[in-house]
Amino acid sequence: MHFSIPETESRSGDSGGSAYVAYNIHVNGVLHCRVRYSQLLGLHEQLRKEYGANVLPAFPPKKLFSLTPAEVEQRREQLEKYMQAVRQDPLLGSSETFNSFLRRAQQETQQVPTEEVSLEVLLSNGQKVLVNVLTSDQTEDVLEAVAAKLDLPDDLIGYFSLFLVREKEDGAFSFVRKLQEFELPYVSVTSLRSQEYKIVLRKSYWDSAYDDDVMENRVGLNLLYAQTVSDIERGWILVTKEQHRQLKSLQEKVSKKEFLRLAQTLRHYGYLRFDACVADFPEKDCPVVVSAGNSELSLQLRLPGQQLREGSFRVTRMRCWRVTSSVPLPSGSTSSPGRGRGEVRLELAFEYLMSKDRLQWVTITSPQAIMMSICLQSMVDELMVKKSGGSIRKMLRRRVGGTLRRSDSQQAVKSPPLLISDPTLPLLQSKLSAVSLRGIGSPSTDASASDVHGNFAFEGIGDEDL
Repeated sequence: MHFSIPETESRSGDSGGSAYVAYNIHVNGVLHCRVRYSQLLGLHEQLRKEYGANVLPAFPPKKLFSLTPAEVEQRREQLEKYMQAVRQDPLLGSSETFNSFLRRAQQETQQVPTEEVSLEVLLSNGQKVLVNVLTSDQTEDVLEAVAAKLDLPDDLIGYFSLFLVREKEDGAFSFVRKLQEFELPYVSVTSLRSQEYKIVLRKSYWDSAYDDDVMENRVGLNLLYAQTVSDIERGWILVTKEQHRQLKSLQEKVSKKEFLRLAQTLRHYGYLRFDACVADFPEKDCPVVVSAGNSELSLQLRLPGQQLREGSFRVTRMRCWRVTSSVPLPSGSTSSPGRGRGEVRLELAFEYLMSKDRLQWVTITSPQAIMMSICLQSMVDELMVKKSGGSIRKMLRRRVGGTLRRSDSQQAVKSPPLLISDPTLPLLQSKLSAVSLRGIGSPSTDASASDVHGNFAFEGIGDEDL
């Protein structure tokens, strides 16, 4: 996740109290919470008490007198670096102290009282699942409530996640982010104040081998089936006319497992597809469609003559990647733009092993760059777990005094409609080799924020492997 504090506000205290400076914490470019310096200092002191001072990053010191505008800006930058460092630390960033602080701050900022509400969660096929939750319920609580409503077994809950999406006019989903443990789903979706934003349940793993665990359960099988049919209808999974005919035949026979087995062999099965964007592949300012899955990023582009081409970038050949955010200068301007003005430009840049001894940068410019980075990290995490002989099966924590709310009447997953007769996505004509890429330059260095991610799954390769 990308944490930033891009702006501050001067606010009045409660009941006419003295004014103070509020620091606006953004997650993936969206306001998450508004906090005071004293609140962050309290968080720092609590973390120091639990983990020791030598583990924590530097925290900006107290000041005896009121801050000048320059000092406020300096403190903002220091607090931003502090929050980024804490979040990126595996121990601190996953701690309940850090996450509960962010949840409380989010609820206080949006001024949402704790009460029971009905929350709508969509399945991939558009089916609505209504669950009764508290406004203060965290992501895991809501996920458990959805699983209970669908009668999904506890040991399969960890194979699914909740995603915040924006529903476009054509009904397609544009992924905003995967909901995290430090946020309250009800507050996250309602604070955006738009009916376009929805919460969607979708599988959370990349390796299709894990499908076997899920398919052994009736509800798990139906969820995978509904998601796959939806992905095919939207053109996210690439199919030929013959494959489409076979899939439709299996669907008419209600042979769900056989349908999924065939779908697993198709290009882009289980991938997340992003909105159209721009990359410097295979040349500068090239319009592309990016998909993430199967331990790779796929870039599709339409060449002259309507020929569809694809370039694939394996995560094991990415030495590192980073997300940068910047505000482009107005045309003819020579001074820095004011903070908070202009549209933020997001870029995902990764250093790729093109051949045995040649690394080059590939840059994708997209509002969803942070989501792409999160996908890369989760693919690497999954590869490392598998490499170490571990399992992604999630053992749910039982909180003290916590109970799993199960509905008296579980909600079945409806069978999706039959596939349309004619596939809408054209046949993939050819695939560009990653080693043939050209025109790749270094990412810009005028970014206002940057997160660099080293890749522990990076593997050196020889020319014969390319």
